[in-house]
Parts: sequence; structure tokens; C-alpha cells
Amino acid sequence: MHTSLCITREEFNQRTERLLEHSRSRGLKGVVLFDSAYIHYFTGFAFIPTERPIAFVMNAEGERAMFVPRLELEHARQQTGFERIEHYVEYPYKPHPMHVLAGVLADMGIGERIGADNDGYPWVFGYRGPALSEVTGATVMPVAALIEDMMMIKSPAEIALLKESAKWANLAHRLLQRYTRPGLTETEVSLRASQEATLVMIETLGPLYAARSMYGEGASAGYRGQIGRNAAIPHALANHITFQPGDVLVTGAGAPIWGYHSELERTMVIGRPTDQQKRMFDHMLAAQELAIQSLRPGIRCADVDRAVRAYFEQHDLMSYWKHHTGHAIGLRYHEGPFLDIGDDTEIKPGMVFTVEPGLYAANLGGFRHSDTVVITPDGHEVITYYPRDLDSLTIPL
Repeated sequence: MHTSLCITREEFNQRTERLLEHSRSRGLKGVVLFDSAYIHYFTGFAFIPTERPIAFVMNAEGERAMFVPRLELEHARQQTGFERIEHYVEYPYKPHPMHVLAGVLADMGIGERIGADNDGYPWVFGYRGPALSEVTGATVMPVAALIEDMMMIKSPAEIALLKESAKWANLAHRLLQRYTRPGLTETEVSLRASQEATLVMIETLGPLYAARSMYGEGASAGYRGQIGRNAAIPHALANHITFQPGDVLVTGAGAPIWGYHSELERTMVIGRPTDQQKRMFDHMLAAQELAIQSLRPGIRCADVDRAVRAYFEQHDLMSYWKHHTGHAIGLRYHEGPFLDIGDDTEIKPGMVFTVEPGLYAANLGGFRHSDTVVITPDGHEVITYYPRDLDSLTIPL
């Protein structure tokens, strides 16, 4: 029974203990993690990654530390509760942060064989620097696969956060549909719906709420430019487009809850749908239902995508296909495993997927629903619950 919307310190400790056991079993002297999602997963420290290196460090005795720039010192101490927070002055600076990190690792007895998600801080936002192996002289062994495997299986607390996210995504989407009409722009409608949903959410949850996400700070719903013919571009960007009668609309809604993200997407039509629009919508909905009903423990991710592609081939729809059936979701809005014929991962209880097979016709628009689905011991549970039928998603003129 969860009485608060957060991951407990006990759960973070259980995660680090599993990572520690793995590193000891491989004869590693310690672990260094640079990826922001991995750091969040093991420590609860949520931050915006920039050119300034940040790392989570743990030695073979289980001593943990954060390595941060000076500007993140108090932030890291507040969110992790760690006794050891090491910092450097700034980047770029002398000495280089990676050389400072090498000194921290030496002091903690981490050398010779080091587990890491990357051999040094990734070259992002203009960052440049030496490899971890270069500054330590150690052999760097990859540990990302273990972490990804751990993150695939969500705990009851994580699932509770995802369900809370789905609740507020539902509200934001309802407002989005209510305010959408010809003559208005995606910008004003999305802003209004997102702001109103966020205000209701924080009024309801009060101090229980924290976004803890670099992707957003409240409930949101919008179109990301997938309006009219642009709806046929699966990952378009918002362009301040004005709604017109007859437009096909592909939406997206979500809400970060302590860093966790659900996904809700719907296809809507402004005005009475044409026969072509109905046909594509009905096939999209049938493919999504097929995919959802296929989800259960013991089958392979590839099998779900294979079933959807077989449906598309049977109905001569492959020319409208552009992407796989779905992906896992959690701290990141895209995670592995993937519902794709190239991913043979066995589906297990606790995995959480988006299910979003789409059809895209250049002169008509795009057709895609996305729902967030939790794998249960005996099947699945769809935790997003916005209406999926065309009548409910038709915006009257």
C-alpha cells in the first residue's frame, strides 16, 4: 500500500545493492555512471544534463558518492541524502573535471577494473574531455545492459507513479479536445489545456507532487505539429498551425510524476470524417487492439510487432507503415525493450509498454493511438483510459 507518490529511500538502496552484487561478481573495484536516467534510478537525483560532467560513484565496499559541478552541490545533497558529495569548480576549467573525478575514484579505492555505462562523460552540449580509462589507467567494463534489464521491470511503486501520470494525462487530453476548433492554433489550445490541467493537478496533489523530469513540469497535451497533412509525419514539431475543417489530428498527452512518464495519444478529426479517414482509422484501431490483446508474459516483443505487420500486409497497408508497434516507458519517454521484430526480449510481469501502431498517408494524414500498458502475471492492464472510438474523437463543426 503506497501512501505517497515517490520512490522510497529503501527502494533506491535495494537497487544499488543489486548493482553492487553484480559488480562484485565480476571482480570490479567500483562503478561509475554518467547517464542522467541511470543516476536518477539509483539515487533519486534528477537534474538537467549539460556540458558539466555529473556521475554516481560506488566502490566495492558499497560506499556511494555523487560527483557534481559546484552549481549542483546543494541540489545533489538535498535529493540524494548522500554523506559524500564531491564537486569540481566548473567546466571548462583547470584541472579538467575528469582529472578531479580520477582523484575521487583513487581515494575510494576504485581502479584496475571499473564498471561504467560509458568510458567517460558523453560529448554533449559541446563537452570535450578524456576517457575514464585514460585518466584512471583502469580497464572499463560495461554495465549498462544490467541496468537496462533492471529498469525494464517496474516495481509496484513505479507502476503507481505511472498510473498517476495517466490520470492527469487524461485530464489534459480532455481539455485539449474541448478547446480545439477551427480558426484557433495548436499553440493557444495546447497552452490552455496544459496550463489548466497542471493547475488542477497541483491543487489536488499539493506537496505530494513533484515533476522531477527534464521533459516537462506539469500535465501537458498538444499536437506537436501533427495536424492535417502534417499528421502523416510521425515525429513532427509544433508549427503554430491553425485548425481547419476536415483536419486529421494526432495528439499527445502526459504528466511527469516524480520522473515517471505515461503516454496517451489519440487520432481526432475535425468535422464529419470522410470514408477514407474512417477506413484508415478503423484499421489503425484494429491493429492497436490486436497488439494490446497480444501482450502477456512469456511471448517475445517481436511477436507483437509481427502480428501487427501481418495485419497490415493482409489488408495491403504496408505502404502506410513507418515504425514499430511500441516501446517501454518509465523514467524516459522511450525505453527498451521495443515491440519490434528485431527485439526478441521475453515479455515479463512489471514491464510497461506504449502500444502505438500507426498508419500514415501523405495526402490524408496520420492515424495513431498510443496507450500505456502494464504487463501483469496473467496478462496486461491498460492504464490510459481515454475514449478510442471515432465518434468520441470527432470534433463537431
